[in-house]
Amino acid sequence: MRDLGLLILRIVAGGLVAGHGAQKLFGAFGGPGLSGVAGWLESMGLRPGHLWAGMASVGEFGGGLLTALGLFSPLGPILMIATMIMATVKGHWGKPIWVTSGGAELPVTYMAVGAALAVAGPGRYSLDRLFGIKVPRWLTALFAIGALGTVAYGALVQPDEEEGASESTGQEAA
Repeated sequence: MRDLGLLILRIVAGGLVAGHGAQKLFGAFGGPGLSGVAGWLESMGLRPGHLWAGMASVGEFGGGLLTALGLFSPLGPILMIATMIMATVKGHWGKPIWVTSGGAELPVTYMAVGAALAVAGPGRYSLDRLFGIKVPRWLTALFAIGALGTVAYGALVQPDEEEGASESTGQEAA
């Protein structure tokens, strides 16, 4: 039953995060696509916006897909965690936790699921198990350091003061 539970968690959470990434990456499911995401990320100081949009989109889509499939575990859950940390810090910080107030309820839930799956593994019903794939620990550690380093850098970037002033007055910066 444990393996069935892991499969359900992987498919639901991984599939939803992949779908969220597809909204950004391809404009699927009514999403904004890369250009829309790039403009939004640039408004938060993440430049160049297309690079950050690509990383966020691929992180969500790829991380969710790898998680759902149970492939190259724990790399998919690490990507899920990293993208959801960035979403929490850049998009939801300072708001009440609940999604109805614009808070980080959903990204925090995805982080918890990603952490549980990273620790527990993908289970018996996974492509890793089917193909006998075991990601080396050194590669997992390197991947996690890279992902979290990118998130730390992005979290510390602030919008230009000129942009903040023009957004508060409703005028565009020259």
